[in-house]
Amino acid sequence: MSQIRRFRQFLSIACALLLTALVAGCATAPAPSASVAPSAPVIALPQALPPMGPVSSADTVIDYRLDAAYHLYDKNNNRIFKGVMPHFLYAIGVLELQVDSRGNLLALNWMRAPEHAPEVMAEIERTVRQAAPFPAPVRLGSASYIETWLWDASGNFQLHTLSEGQGPRNQPRRTMPPNPNTVRLVSGPAAAGSQ
Repeated sequence: MSQIRRFRQFLSIACALLLTALVAGCATAPAPSASVAPSAPVIALPQALPPMGPVSSADTVIDYRLDAAYHLYDKNNNRIFKGVMPHFLYAIGVLELQVDSRGNLLALNWMRAPEHAPEVMAEIERTVRQAAPFPAPVRLGSASYIETWLWDASGNFQLHTLSEGQGPRNQPRRTMPPNPNTVRLVSGPAAAGSQ
C-alpha cells in the first residue's frame, strides 16, 4: 500500500505543478512603455499591372478576335491586300494566338501551317510579334483565339476576320470599305458612341 500512497502523492504534486504552470502562462504581458511604439511588419501588396497596349472591352473571344484583327491591320496597313482576294492564293495559314491580360503575346501555335511556303510562316510569325502588345482583354482576363491568314503572292495579306473574300477567276476586284487603315475597336467606348 505504501507504493500506492507514494504514487498518489507524486501524482498530486505533479498536478499542482502543472496547474501552476498553466496559470502562470495565462498571465498578461506587461504593457509596453510609452516611449517604444510597437512596430508592425510592412507588407507590400502586389498591384495589378496596367495594360501594355490599347484596351479591349470585348466580352467574348469573337469580339476580341475582331479587335485583334483591326490592331494587326493598323500595324500593317501598307501590307493589307485591298479588295477581293484572287481565286488562287499563295498560302493560307491558321494560327492560334494566346494573349495575357496586359496584351502581351504568350504563345503562337500553328493549327494549319503553310509548310509549302516556310517564308510565309516566318513572315506571319514576325508580323504578329512586331504587332505586340495586342489590345489588353481586360474583361476576358486573357484570350486565346484562332485567325486565318490569307496570303497573296505579292506578299500582301488579309485576315479571315476582316476578309473581303475570294472571287472567281476573272472577276474584277471590288474596293475596300471606307477608311480601312484606321483601328476600330468594336467593343470599346468609341464603338458604343458610333452606333
